[in-house]
Amino acid sequence: MSMIKINWKKLLVLFAAVFLVIQVAGSFFFYELAIKRGPKEFLQGNADLEVSEKSMDLYLNGDWLKWVKAQKFETLHLTSRDGLQLTGYYLPASKPTNKLVVLTHGYLGHAKQMGLFGQFYHNELDYNIFMPDARGHGKSEGNYYGFGWHDRLDVIDWTNLLVQKLGPKTEIAYHGLSMGAATVLMASGEKEIPRQVKAIVADSPYQSVYQLFTYQMNRMFHLPAFPLLDGTSALTKIRAGYSFREASALKEVKKASVPIFYIHGMSDSFVPTEMAEELYEETSSDAEIFLVPNANHGEAYALSGETYKVKVHHFLDRYLK
Repeated sequence: MSMIKINWKKLLVLFAAVFLVIQVAGSFFFYELAIKRGPKEFLQGNADLEVSEKSMDLYLNGDWLKWVKAQKFETLHLTSRDGLQLTGYYLPASKPTNKLVVLTHGYLGHAKQMGLFGQFYHNELDYNIFMPDARGHGKSEGNYYGFGWHDRLDVIDWTNLLVQKLGPKTEIAYHGLSMGAATVLMASGEKEIPRQVKAIVADSPYQSVYQLFTYQMNRMFHLPAFPLLDGTSALTKIRAGYSFREASALKEVKKASVPIFYIHGMSDSFVPTEMAEELYEETSSDAEIFLVPNANHGEAYALSGETYKVKVHHFLDRYLK
């Protein structure tokens, strides 16, 4: 009987080559899926993003939509540090004030969707409001989504522009939702954050891009983070200038001196509640947390209503005078 001699060295080289091809192809696939600017069909019909009828009615039919359309926003422009043309929308308060809120939107959103909160700040708290389109979103340039990392510097630069416009005595609050919450948290620990920033409200944030994608790859695709996520992170570093591990809100809040108010839904299955709890526990500045029962991702405002408003108002009142 003849014996087949196996060349293990060649076989191992073949396996390594196949693995490398799969790894590279997978990294490009996930980059296109999540990072590259464009429609994201994988989120359509995603059960983790389903919200209650009450929330859906507010998002689609709330009077805030008519309010946004009726306002005469001033369109502002900013050139980012890497040359992108960014767009934002400013609305002065109905009476003179030194208070300003910067409202930062979520993944795949755009600036004026934050009018959901802007109406509250403008009409009930008498704040000036500013809502920027994040890079890669709305009318801002960019061919990728930054998940808050480059955006943190954009927000700081927007803040400096607004201080120049409104004066050095301006007192500023940041209020972000989801990716926007991660953005303002990532800005919180930066040494160059302007002294005019007095408080931060972070609604439904994640600790880091790597932790977020690790959770979602397992939940949506039943895949481990390594090696595909690490390969996609390396590709993102080349194409978009950041890696998933460095894009960390958790590292930044450990250095923060700005007070932070965390808000999260207790039934959030897209960005689990534990992420906000860990951020809160690790924050070096004054911090509070408000967890809303039965609320899914970004749903806290819709379900808690007046309680949300009262808690935000009381928190900000301690730090903006």
